[in-house]
Parts: sequence; C-alpha cells; structure tokens
Amino acid sequence: MAKKMNMITGVAAMQERIMQATFLAVFFLLLFLGARSSVIVTGAQNAPSRNPQTQVSQGRYLVEEVAKCSECHTPRDAENQLDRSRWLQGASIWIVPVHSISNWAQFAPPLAGLPGLSDEQMERVLERGEAANGREILPPMHVYHLNHQDAQAVIAYLRSLPTATSR
Repeated sequence: MAKKMNMITGVAAMQERIMQATFLAVFFLLLFLGARSSVIVTGAQNAPSRNPQTQVSQGRYLVEEVAKCSECHTPRDAENQLDRSRWLQGASIWIVPVHSISNWAQFAPPLAGLPGLSDEQMERVLERGEAANGREILPPMHVYHLNHQDAQAVIAYLRSLPTATSR
C-alpha cells in the first residue's frame, strides 16, 4: 500500500510539474505575442501618414529648410533676394567655385511642377544621386541619397508647385 501511495504521489508531482511547465510556456508565448503586437502597433502609430497633404508638407520642409533648393533654383530680384513669384522656376547659377571646375553648371533647371521629368527620373536623382538624363550630376548640385519615402515627399511637393508655363 505504501508503494502504491508513493506511486500516486509521484504521478501527482509529475502532473503538477507538467502543468507548471505548460503554464510557463503559455505565459511566455502570450508575453512574446503581446510584445510583438505592441511593436507592430507602435510602428504603425509612428509610421508617417499617407495623407497627401502631410506628404507635401514634409516635402516642402525637405526642399525649403533642409536642402535649400531655392538658393540655386529660384531667380533673384534686383536686390539679390529670392523672387517668390518665380519660386523654383530655374535660374542662372550665381555662385562660383573658388578654383576652376570644368563641369560647373551655369543654370539650375526648374523644379516647380517637375516639367519634363517623371517620378522615376526624380527618384533616381534623389535616391541614387544620378542625373535624370543618365549623366552625372553637375556641381554645384548636391548628390542626394534619400530614402524612398522622403524622395516621394519631395516629388509630391515639387509637383504641387505651378510650372512657369502654367501661370
């Protein structure tokens, strides 16, 4: 009888350990899934809005405040101030290199409305640092390596601007 009692106690102890292990496994699985969904939700909350107006605003910030495209791509008035009525319409390059550079561009092309350029061409310029025409980007133009989302924002902003011919 004592032997039978030890066997029953041993089985009960084994069942209790199995239940504890199962409970821990389920607990850690739920913890893992909860943490994972938290990351997914947090990522979704931090993901930029796909709202076109937000994209244009982000593009405007990048063009006007970060890259300062207007400095070369906007004509200047008689007082050498940027001419807001011809914003990003293309302009003669007013800066000159200290030392002669043979391929220094003389004109910055219009960006407003991206006349004659496809989104794919502008993506190549903004993401890979390659000229839209397949040639090298001429100085003083900066070579950019933007992520796709920022390139799309810049393109959205530039497309939102009137071209010289649409005025």
